[in-house]
Amino acid sequence: MRRIYLDNNATTPMLPEVFEAMRPYFSEHFGNASSIHHHGQETRAAVENARESVAALLGASASEIVFTSGGTEGDNLIAGLVKAGDHVITSSVEHHAVLHTCKHLEEIGCQVTILPVDGCGLVDPDDLPRVLRPNTKLISIMMANNETGVLQPVEEIGKIAAEARILFHTDAVQAASKVPIDVNRIGCHALSISGHKMHAPQGVGALYVRKGTKLQPLFHGGRHERSRRAGTENVPGIAALGKAAELAKDGLVREDDRSLAALRDRLEREILAQVDDATVNGQGAPRVPNTTNLRFDHIEGESLVIALDLKGLAVSTGAACSSGAIEPSHVLIAMGQKPDQARGSIRFSLGKQTTEDEIAYALSLVPETVARLRELSPTYRRHAVTG
Repeated sequence: MRRIYLDNNATTPMLPEVFEAMRPYFSEHFGNASSIHHHGQETRAAVENARESVAALLGASASEIVFTSGGTEGDNLIAGLVKAGDHVITSSVEHHAVLHTCKHLEEIGCQVTILPVDGCGLVDPDDLPRVLRPNTKLISIMMANNETGVLQPVEEIGKIAAEARILFHTDAVQAASKVPIDVNRIGCHALSISGHKMHAPQGVGALYVRKGTKLQPLFHGGRHERSRRAGTENVPGIAALGKAAELAKDGLVREDDRSLAALRDRLEREILAQVDDATVNGQGAPRVPNTTNLRFDHIEGESLVIALDLKGLAVSTGAACSSGAIEPSHVLIAMGQKPDQARGSIRFSLGKQTTEDEIAYALSLVPETVARLRELSPTYRRHAVTG
């Protein structure tokens, strides 16, 4: 059976160049990067070269990059920017890595305000000044949503944070490698990325921390990463992340994002043309070029995911971390959808490896599969009779 993978927001396949970059550090170059002998210094060089590459992708200085185990750890590290009694502002559509961290902060004595979003999933920057308090210490608003791909107005938010002298963190896990990022234009003090969302392996990521920003570490041990993240460095993963960052930067210079957006737009346009009662979640808002989230009324999204998988097409109902959850997407509910509408939504997310032919194959499967599931749906049959 032919298999097409359109779930790249869950995880991406490792690019061959990335695998080759990390391969030597599993065997030939195995030293601890903290050792001062030859074996340690050659792996230290690999770590620092990767740090330069990640910094270049983000428009940062190498000394501002902290290597982590991934996006979740980076998001959890925002807890190291505040203390009990501080006020934190976030949004209703954040990844659970941020929302659950904010819940933890409430439990240890912080106050948290969760901003609403509009029907497109966008935060209104004008809402921020109205909720600022004298003890507001941190704003955490994601750059790109993992379910809808919607891009938040982070530069406007960064300006408001700067004027109020408040720390600003943005979760850029789904934005890195897909759109240009410049931490100085954004004005953020911290920014999270994850390797496996940009064709590097799982288990590695990075947190940008602006020079002069005080960060209390989550892990306690050695003085690794300038005392910001204890633990022996994952050299193979870090080398891979560095290579992935180089490839991502080269791709953005070539404007590969435009060709990716063209593929996404074709998929979206032709599905909407062939399937009635289908809607783009987040339509009208700026989005990353690889993501479309489509709502198909009168069917269950999980049933569609399973039916398409049986035909060789991998898509998802939203966040991979929430697969199997009974509750509908908190992102789509926050955007004003009813639970049954949210449950009928499917995310298609493309990657660097996606081809025109694969999109054509997906288009040969989706409309007929939706039609077949609707034929089996009592709610759709009632709708067809009354409609």
